[in-house]
Amino acid sequence: MKIIFATHEGVPLYGGGPYVKMRATKKHLEEMGVTVEYLNIWQDREKILDCDLVHLFSANFAVYNIARLLQTWQKKFVVNTIFYSRRSPAFIRTITEVDKISRRLMRGMWWDFGFTRDICEWSEMVLPNTSEEGNIISRGMGIPKEKIRVIHNGVSREFLDADPALFRKEYGMDKFILNVGHIGPHRKNMLALVKALADIDHPAVLITRVLNTGETAAILEETRKNKNLLLIEGLPNRSPMLASAFAACDVFVLPSQFETPGRAALEAALAGAKVVITPHGGTKDYFRDMAEYVDPYSIADIRRGIEKALNAPKDERLKQYIAKHFLWEKISRDTIDIYEKVLK
Repeated sequence: MKIIFATHEGVPLYGGGPYVKMRATKKHLEEMGVTVEYLNIWQDREKILDCDLVHLFSANFAVYNIARLLQTWQKKFVVNTIFYSRRSPAFIRTITEVDKISRRLMRGMWWDFGFTRDICEWSEMVLPNTSEEGNIISRGMGIPKEKIRVIHNGVSREFLDADPALFRKEYGMDKFILNVGHIGPHRKNMLALVKALADIDHPAVLITRVLNTGETAAILEETRKNKNLLLIEGLPNRSPMLASAFAACDVFVLPSQFETPGRAALEAALAGAKVVITPHGGTKDYFRDMAEYVDPYSIADIRRGIEKALNAPKDERLKQYIAKHFLWEKISRDTIDIYEKVLK
């Protein structure tokens, strides 16, 4: 079986969850005997289409042209949508209907939800990361439920055996509050997080990449004012120091506007951390009743959730649950099942 992985060119530049997911899925599929190649746009068309199936990561305007051409050339593809909206399914359904009308009446008039709907309609199977994402796609865009199969995000086994000693030795810190992600993107809600941390007298660490956006200056200013807060830039996902930080921390916090489900939170949970996280985006598929959920639009509630987690005893249930259900080996077997179903 030969599979082509395709996405938009910004994914390796930005990094983050989709980039890690593609690389990890490719690695584990190859270990299971599947041939996987990344789409090379400079190859001849015949070479690009010489595969059993294309696996498209993302379903937005950035990959729309790839999906449209695959459909034109009648090449089967599945799509991991990586799509979420806080808008209601009814609102999304209305916009997608408006999109259909406006395309007929005014050529060149497009709506973002329309790109996603088209890609899902053209695909053989739609593979959201969470049941909440799948529900939005089904109810909001009219994609049949039988065409949707949740393929969860995975986590690497290496975090299961992470050693806290490396981070403790390098930074002299233990049992701290931790966040791993990007400073700058509005969705990540970092300004609210650092404001919440300002009123918690407990050591905290941000391991981050700093992106130059409208909120960046304010976030960094709040960070500099907090004597308990250490900012560490640029640890790669496969860094032993990052895994050690997950194991050394007491509480991992990810109060984003939404997450599907937050790869770093999965890694931290597998390393044994208590998790404080947004309830939006399908996170409850992964963390069930074993995490503390906070309102991302309330600094006071973020602070409450962190303090409650700090005062709670350690509990191995979440670590064991993640290890049983979300290691990449299992996610890759689920993915192969989908490929075989489509190809039959």
